[in-house]
Amino acid sequence: MMTIHDANVLTREEFVSTFRWIFEHSIAEQVSELRPFPSYQFLHHAMKKRVKKYTIEERVALLQTLPDFIETILGQNPYNHVSKQSGFKSLTSREYKKFIAYHNKYIKKFGFPFIIAMRGHNKQSVYDALKKRLKNSENEEIEAAIEEMFRIYFYILREIISNEDRDEMKKQSV
Repeated sequence: MMTIHDANVLTREEFVSTFRWIFEHSIAEQVSELRPFPSYQFLHHAMKKRVKKYTIEERVALLQTLPDFIETILGQNPYNHVSKQSGFKSLTSREYKKFIAYHNKYIKKFGFPFIIAMRGHNKQSVYDALKKRLKNSENEEIEAAIEEMFRIYFYILREIISNEDRDEMKKQSV
C-alpha cells in the first residue's frame, strides 16, 4: 500500500504507470497534473471530474476499453475471488446460459460490456441489475455504466492508497 504522499511525489511517468491500470492512460496523465491530492478521495474526484467532461462518444470509447466483467466472473479461473465471493462459481448450467444470453443482448444493444461494482452484490443481484439495465436508453446506460466504473475505481484506490502519512503507518505497525 502506498500513501497519498507517495502518490503525490511520483514523477509524471511513474504516476501514469502506477495508475493507468486503474483508469485509462490519458486520464492518469491529465489527473497527474492536478497533484498534490490531500487524499485518495480527492484523486478519485479529479478522475471523475475529468471523465464527466467527456463527450458521449468518448465515454462509450472508455467503456469499451474496460474488461468484459461477465466473462471475467463467469470464466473458469478458480482463483477469481470475485466469482467465489459472489456465488458465481456455483451457477447451474441454466443460470450460466441465462447470464450469457442477457450479457450478449446487453453488448449488442449498448456496444460495451456490462459494468458493475461487485461489492455488496451476489449472482442474483447482478442478474437482476443486468436485466433491469437492459431496459435503459443508451444515454441512461452510458451514465449507469460510468457510475459503476467510478465505484470500481474508488474501491481500488481505497485498497492501494492510504491517506495516512508514512510515519503514522509505521507507528501503527509497531
